[in-house]
Amino acid sequence: MVPIEKASPALCRIGFFYHAYPDSFLIFVSGFDNSMKRLYKYMLKSYLGPFLMTFLIALFILLMQFLWKYVDDLVGKGLGMMVIMRLMFYASATFVPLALPLAVLLSSLMTFGNLGEHYELVAIKSSGISLQKAMQPLIILAVFISIGAFLFSNYVFPVANLKFGSLLYDVRQKKLAFNLDEGIFDNELNGYVLRAGRKAKDNKTIYDVMIYDHTNRMGDTKVTVAKKGIMELSPNQKHLVISLFDGYNYNEVTNERGYRQKHPFEETRFKKQVLSFDLSQLDLNHTNESLFKNHYSMLNIKQLNHAIDSLSLFVKNRKLAFQRSSLRSFNLLKPAKKLPVKKQKMASGKEKASLVKYPFLRNFDADAQNQILGYAQRRARNAKDNILFHVDHIVKPKEQLIVRHEIIWNQKFKLSLACLIFFFIGAPLGAIIRKGGLGLPVVISVIFFVIYHVISVTGEKAARTGEMSVLFGVWLSTLVILPIGLFLTYKATTDSQLMDTESWQKYFEKHAGIKKIIDAFGKTKNLFLKRKPARQKP
Repeated sequence: MVPIEKASPALCRIGFFYHAYPDSFLIFVSGFDNSMKRLYKYMLKSYLGPFLMTFLIALFILLMQFLWKYVDDLVGKGLGMMVIMRLMFYASATFVPLALPLAVLLSSLMTFGNLGEHYELVAIKSSGISLQKAMQPLIILAVFISIGAFLFSNYVFPVANLKFGSLLYDVRQKKLAFNLDEGIFDNELNGYVLRAGRKAKDNKTIYDVMIYDHTNRMGDTKVTVAKKGIMELSPNQKHLVISLFDGYNYNEVTNERGYRQKHPFEETRFKKQVLSFDLSQLDLNHTNESLFKNHYSMLNIKQLNHAIDSLSLFVKNRKLAFQRSSLRSFNLLKPAKKLPVKKQKMASGKEKASLVKYPFLRNFDADAQNQILGYAQRRARNAKDNILFHVDHIVKPKEQLIVRHEIIWNQKFKLSLACLIFFFIGAPLGAIIRKGGLGLPVVISVIFFVIYHVISVTGEKAARTGEMSVLFGVWLSTLVILPIGLFLTYKATTDSQLMDTESWQKYFEKHAGIKKIIDAFGKTKNLFLKRKPARQKP
């Protein structure tokens, strides 16, 4: 209980109102709760619309970039509409980690910018509701979006990436649709080379036809020439049927002895001949997805942990095995045998052991010393080459693969935290600048997101090359934007005039040193402008 002498005047008035008019007080409290509910609903409606719009726009822009990048692999291959739609759907799912943080930043900036521009935030604050309390439903929504982003990156993104990668590989491997051009030798049909001197306007009738049959892998031994031909597809669209008229078949006989010297030759004339070519080789072949599923970008957290442990254990075992094999290859590292010691007789008749000279090479003559040194140098070079080969071709590739797995592991948590931080950047910044719409908020959002993305890509690249640790490289962009979000949130909640020029002018007036620097810079600029020669009028 608060003593009556220490209670504030507002609290005393509320207590008096409660004791004097208890029914009216309850009606007031219930009305206040209803007003807060309506405010929360209004805030959610104001935020969800721009969020969905900006998310779809960001996905569309990224999808157009994808189509522009792979347009050469998609055009002219006769892909069905379902294949293209599947490819675009899977591609859109892989772009969510880029589009979602940008949508959160832009939508929060637009929402609070619109509220500030129409003085709705002023009305909310004047009714006794702080900015933190008005932001509560959106903060809860941002937390749920962050949790959803983590679940998406852990469970949906690996599957979508697997489907997208395998389908894109199949599309890029698919051959172009069969299209016979005039005067060009076409080898799209395996085992055959076709050429048409001229094509009619119906795109079916061809003239001056020449067909090379390479199915027996003997070179140009079978050739068919015709004056006219008609191309048609079979009813099941699986075969190309060409009806040739008034032509010849030329065939070199290669099953006789000495055909390379004699070159026996057969010529057959025909009035009509029908040839059928299988078009199934031009169809889209679906690669088994199990060939791609072990890639680090297609694994969830549990699978990444298992892969990292397996790779780390493999590297450790290979290092131990290499150490043992290296020790076995060096005889000098084994327990040394006792060297034979020569004994010399002294004048007194006693024997005296001759001492071994140091350095050890002094115990040998010059030729033996050269042989020993040459042998030692060769062994040292071989040992160095073995170590470099083992490090460059076994240890380093596996360690780099471990680093890539760790980067993907950290990225799954980084996405969810980035969404939350971008909300705490966009919402306070929108309340400060008080500009809505798609003008200034888009420019500011793009600047923040480009800075974040460039730092993120740079840090991850440095982590992959070993210039930075994985933790620091992946989380560098988050560490940069986190203080910005905290600073803007503090400024917005304290009603700081961050974008007010008058406030900055008063700040500089208070600090005489900064004002002197600005005045000196202005005087220098004016002096420089005065020294410029005036232009002479013509």
